[in-house]
Amino acid sequence: MLHYLADLLTDQVSALNVFRYITLRTAGATVTSLFVVFMFGPALINSLRLRQGRGQPIREDGPARHLIEKQGTPTMGGLMILLGICVSVLLWADLTNAYVWLVLFVTLTYGAIGLYDDYLKITRRTNGGFPVRLRLLLEVLVALVAVYGFTKLSSPELANGLALPFFKDVVINLGWFFLPFGAFIIVGASNSVNLTDGLDGLAIVPVMIAAASFGAIAYLTGNTVFSEYLQIHFVAGTGELAVFCGAVLGAGLGFLWFNAPPAMIFMGDTGSLSLGGALGAIAVATKNEIVLGIIGGLFVLETVSVIVQVASFKLTGKRVFRMAPLHHHYEQKGWSEPTIVVRFWIISVVLALVGLATLKLR
Repeated sequence: MLHYLADLLTDQVSALNVFRYITLRTAGATVTSLFVVFMFGPALINSLRLRQGRGQPIREDGPARHLIEKQGTPTMGGLMILLGICVSVLLWADLTNAYVWLVLFVTLTYGAIGLYDDYLKITRRTNGGFPVRLRLLLEVLVALVAVYGFTKLSSPELANGLALPFFKDVVINLGWFFLPFGAFIIVGASNSVNLTDGLDGLAIVPVMIAAASFGAIAYLTGNTVFSEYLQIHFVAGTGELAVFCGAVLGAGLGFLWFNAPPAMIFMGDTGSLSLGGALGAIAVATKNEIVLGIIGGLFVLETVSVIVQVASFKLTGKRVFRMAPLHHHYEQKGWSEPTIVVRFWIISVVLALVGLATLKLR
């Protein structure tokens, strides 16, 4: 909205020209989403607590202490995150940019899927919400629509291409296979964040770290000067996604205020699916799908731990980890929750630095 006003009135009010700068609008989006979550968060938490009664159902096969310490905590906290993102993006982003709308489309639709899943869990008092196959089908369909849109917005040489980090000129043309590949990235990122969301503050900080990293990547990728200097692939229009990443960062900071141990609210599938989907969509749009696997390496580790655990038990009857996902394994080993959370945050920071280094090491 502010970008539109700047274009419309800059001849009359030259000061409005500052709203054309992506850097300023990214900072504005961060502060705005943070403010929105701070303003409406407490009222939303109180409302959800009254409506949900006993709060989010706790896994009976999970760590025993969760049944005591986390019982009664409301879920669906992703609603405050989505509210902050939407208000901020609509206010600060260039609304003529199709990339913004496609990523927002993925974020909100995945949020709606997660919201329905959370609703079923609350009303049925069970950990089994939306049927898994139906949920995945909906996620895949949404992702395919978004990826198709990205291919139409990209230049012909990059539309169906997979760019490899550390190699400045290598692009593998996947043809039509890029559609399922891109959908896999988005769906995989979404569900990986969902699996990571198991301890107070564990998922939201790595999401913020990834959002900040991809905000920088989007800005550099969408800038002809910086992309040429760094010898990365220029994708026109993706710079505007830095504003979106700023909104995610601010909303995440606001949510962490309420989600810090002991959590007043959980983000639930409403938040984890939408945030993971957003990160996956931004990675596909900026042609940094593999870099997402590095920056979001913590999410990958959590997902792999579940896959390995299930495969090992089915094939051999033995478990590799004491409990999956990975953070529960360390709980069972006796690590305290704050220790696990902070150490996983440190891992996320290190992986983000490695991922950002790929922009220069080419």
